[in-house]
Amino acid sequence: VNDSPSQYKIRLSGTVKSPKLNFDPPFLMLMPVPLGVETETDLSIIPQDYLRQSRIHIELPEVELEDGDRIYPFTVQFPEGQDVVLSSDGKHNQLICHISFRSSKPVSFLGNMCFTDEEEN
Repeated sequence: VNDSPSQYKIRLSGTVKSPKLNFDPPFLMLMPVPLGVETETDLSIIPQDYLRQSRIHIELPEVELEDGDRIYPFTVQFPEGQDVVLSSDGKHNQLICHISFRSSKPVSFLGNMCFTDEEEN
């Protein structure tokens, strides 16, 4: 290599993995409760293929009532934090998301909650 005019070719290949979130359970069904009573459950969020720490955000749905009023009956808490953190062995921490619902008016709802990270994955 030092004084030799030989040429060397290097071929590199790789796979790009996009970060993603898995959920356990994959969908929620909250039990019907009397008006003004809270129903709640926990959801496990399992991050995959993150290369650096990231914060999880959630977009909660707005619900339209029969009388046309709009409410946000869902609340979300992350009791152990909402940061995806890499451990020393390269694994990600599992996040617990506590979801609760309460409404003072009758409502039935089927919809999505959108979970994203700082890079909108």
